[in-house]
Amino acid sequence: MSKVWLITGSGSGLGRIIAEAALAAGNQVVATARNVHLLNELVARSGGNVRAIELDVTDESQGQEAVDAAVDAFGRLDVLVNNAGYGDTRPFEQVPSNEFRRLVETCFFGVVNLTRAALPVMRQQRGGHIIQISSLGGRTAFPGNAAYFASKWAVGGFTEGLAQETAPFGVKVTALEPGGMRTNWGKRAHADRPVLLPDYEPSVGASVKQMEGYWGNESGDPVRVAQVILKIAETETLPPHILLGSDALQFARRAEEARAADADRWQAVSVSTDVGAVGPIPTFPTN
Repeated sequence: MSKVWLITGSGSGLGRIIAEAALAAGNQVVATARNVHLLNELVARSGGNVRAIELDVTDESQGQEAVDAAVDAFGRLDVLVNNAGYGDTRPFEQVPSNEFRRLVETCFFGVVNLTRAALPVMRQQRGGHIIQISSLGGRTAFPGNAAYFASKWAVGGFTEGLAQETAPFGVKVTALEPGGMRTNWGKRAHADRPVLLPDYEPSVGASVKQMEGYWGNESGDPVRVAQVILKIAETETLPPHILLGSDALQFARRAEEARAADADRWQAVSVSTDVGAVGPIPTFPTN
């Protein structure tokens, strides 16, 4: 059955590929971008099945207008894909406060804004899918992108809590957590890097050098990711988190194993803080 989709960040990259896949499958799409002119060619090819909307996801009123446009044009809203976002690779200390906040406003509060606008429509319909394009960076982190990782961890927690709230009335909320994809995201996120403070060369500098050979050779295929998203929009039973890509699986499992090992090493300290615990605080682990 044809569905009505709203996709943020449709001007390029994964968002554009998702929009094209949804249209090719016979759906109707509200495609959004900060620069709406990037959507002209998509509109020209797709006729009456697509509406192009200018949208800055950090503007809550624009998010509401985009949802209203979907309902006005097509009568309902079945699938929201929160895709808009960007990265900024610098040491936290070298990221000005306003730029840190701007990234989190886009990558996290943009998700919140569009979800807030779409959810009443889906609740009244008694159904819908809200799909957050998160990242492997919602489960682990690397040096040099603290604002991005903070926002993606927030998206994961928001999604997991919301999914439990909306399940009784049929709205599914899922965070997709892909690894690297061949969308040129890496090069854009690392463009115009400042000169690092020398103290960050062993951490951020080493991480960037390691990634330079990976850009353009990522394992993830965005076309196949879009096909997974089409299937997710037709699926009734979904977990709140889905990893995409062999690299995402590898790194997420490694991170989970490290956290589990830390929990085991620090177990005596953890339980020592309970009311009624006896004896002194245990000696801390040394390795």
